[in-house]
Amino acid sequence: MINPVQTEVTRETYYGISSVEKVLFYFLAAVAILVFLYGLYARFARYTEGDEDSFPRVDELPGRVVSAAKIVLTNEKQFNRDLYGGLMHSFIFWGFLSLFIATSILAFDEYAYGIVMDASFWYGDFYLAYQFMVDAMGLLFVVGIGMAMYRRYWVRNQRLWGRHTSFEDNLFIWLLFILGVGGFALEGIRIYATGMPEFEVVSFVGYGIAMALVALEPMGMSESLADSMHWWAWWSHSLFALFFIAWIPYAKPFHMLSSFANVVTRDEKAGARLPGIPADLDATNAESIDDFTWKEMLDQDACTKCGRCSSVCPAKASKRPLDPRDVILDLKTYREGLDAGEEPKPLVADGGGVIHTETMESCMACMACMDACPVEIEHLNSFTRLNRQMVDQGDVDSNMQDVFQNVMQNGNTFGDSPRNRADWTEDVDVEVADAREEEVDYLWYVGDYPSYDERNKQVARSLATILDEADVTFGILFEDEKYDGNDIRRIGEEFLYLELAGHHVESFEACEFEKIVCTDPHSYNTFKNEYPEVDFEEFADDPMMPFEYDEYWNADDEVEVLHWTQAVEELVQDGKLALSGTELEYTVTYHDPCHLGRYNDEYEAPRELVKVTGCELYEMPRNRADSFCCGGGGGGLWMDFEEEPKPSEERLREALEDTDAGASVEKFVVACPMCMTMYEDGRKTGDFEDDIEIVDIAELIVEALGKKETAGLE
Repeated sequence: MINPVQTEVTRETYYGISSVEKVLFYFLAAVAILVFLYGLYARFARYTEGDEDSFPRVDELPGRVVSAAKIVLTNEKQFNRDLYGGLMHSFIFWGFLSLFIATSILAFDEYAYGIVMDASFWYGDFYLAYQFMVDAMGLLFVVGIGMAMYRRYWVRNQRLWGRHTSFEDNLFIWLLFILGVGGFALEGIRIYATGMPEFEVVSFVGYGIAMALVALEPMGMSESLADSMHWWAWWSHSLFALFFIAWIPYAKPFHMLSSFANVVTRDEKAGARLPGIPADLDATNAESIDDFTWKEMLDQDACTKCGRCSSVCPAKASKRPLDPRDVILDLKTYREGLDAGEEPKPLVADGGGVIHTETMESCMACMACMDACPVEIEHLNSFTRLNRQMVDQGDVDSNMQDVFQNVMQNGNTFGDSPRNRADWTEDVDVEVADAREEEVDYLWYVGDYPSYDERNKQVARSLATILDEADVTFGILFEDEKYDGNDIRRIGEEFLYLELAGHHVESFEACEFEKIVCTDPHSYNTFKNEYPEVDFEEFADDPMMPFEYDEYWNADDEVEVLHWTQAVEELVQDGKLALSGTELEYTVTYHDPCHLGRYNDEYEAPRELVKVTGCELYEMPRNRADSFCCGGGGGGLWMDFEEEPKPSEERLREALEDTDAGASVEKFVVACPMCMTMYEDGRKTGDFEDDIEIVDIAELIVEALGKKETAGLE
């Protein structure tokens, strides 16, 4: 196959291995591959037993694969908040991938090109380049493994350890280490045993090991001894490698495949929209593990136990009984136990279930876990499914039952009369139109808290003043406005959410307007991302449903839905609010609401409005996508928890101690009524009343407008 001249710069693939041993190796390799393929088949066959997914997961597959490949190959998610972890994973990933490619090239030359062409390309310059790259990337791989072992065993990074840490985690990392180091040891022994060919210096790691063996010659090292060592090293390395291949589908190494599949099948709007409608409302919960969709099962298998979700979870930080990683892995462990013959038990219950109800009540639906996850696990979908099961079972916090009752009877979470919904308009020197009776530019959905809560009424009045100052027409629905349903849906009350959605789309359709503007990011999210997902025709004839609307609403985005900061930023850009940017001189920090930021990727509009007032804005360390939840989402606003510290208290501490301005921060700026409520409470319970003031951006703008007007009169 190779002429005598070519053989000078190459090596024997199976050096020191007899023909019989080669046959044995082929047999063992075939067994390992068959075991691997069977495990892979069993995994994917199990997914088919799960429920269908509500959203398309493999549409436009080529584009999905390209996008996923970019995410995986760049390791961009691993670098999020963790430079060390990003470098470590990049070294391991690229090293492992390169070694796999190198092995594939060698196999192709030996068993495809060599057989068909009766020749080899694995010699000369190609061989030298190949050997150099294998050593370089192999070294990168070993360094990455060393970094991982240092972090796990020396530093003992706490997020890597938990209830589900097991022997397989140790076996996985040690097996990779043995394969990496063993490969270099095998290479060094071979180079020494074959007489230290000069061209092998390109294999710089292996050549260095061979030189170390030369140094051992006074102690008895010889080429004949190296031949024997090589045989043992070759078979040891081969058996470890074949075991690893066979083991991949059955344990933690499977994440190398499932993670990529999970990224390919991700939903770009995951969390911002939840599955379940228009599916049968009786089949949206989780009575059994097979009620989870195949994608949710894939989520479970994609989890690498890295703990990134746990490290950013505000519920866990506040010592609520929730660890998002444990919930995903508890479900996986239970599923695997059932498949192994264990007895079934309730998925979520006060006691004796897979997940405790208090655990799920602790979730703030802030999506920090999903944002941090490097493999795109959609925690919130699984959590909401469990919450729906709790509602179905009646295992809901008593405070939440009161909220449900208030919404059912009065259309708002306060239980106040619908007739009082627009009472806040009586104390503002602006005429607020009835959008049901006249055409307006903005149909303004005010929301529960700006309508009924005294502190947030001030925000509603400020926003009305701003819109009036900008000379745009706006109107509200008065008593036809009800609670938007966002958070009760995340708590699991799907039926009531559907009633509210149907009522509102009928109300919207009866009005003439250009845009919908929301005070609350929660309302903004559900109108923008979730109402358009509902097939109202499925339920229009249901006598239990108080609406007759029978089609999709805003499926083509013909109705523009905005958070008020987006709408007002447009007005500022159009010159309709002529602020100079010098009116106020406060030192402030801004808190990104979860439903505006992580949910909908809007970070700049609120900041631009803060800056246009003249305030000096200092960022907290956790800002934008890293923002720390106030604790009010997912029903937290209405429930009582034993927590220390409260998320709102921790956030205020961060504002005063961890920003560059420190204690000089005068105002803590928000853009969400729920955040306003939580932080006003945290200011009292955390003893921050004399240190900082909680204000909405709208209040800053109104104050700036007042300063401008006063300056004009002077």
